[in-house]
Amino acid sequence: MTGFYILIIRVVLGAAFAVLLSRFFYPDANIIYVAGVGSFLVGAAYVADYFRNKKST
Repeated sequence: MTGFYILIIRVVLGAAFAVLLSRFFYPDANIIYVAGVGSFLVGAAYVADYFRNKKST
């Protein structure tokens, strides 16, 4: 699987979970807040991937 497909999967899942979490905890949240949570989730996925694949010497 190429990096582009992984990006698309992470963006779709990040958006879905951002909508789910924001509607569950903050039903009156603005769309900007939901987009911010989604971008945070995608960024956190890349940070976690970096630390998981980091080679220790």
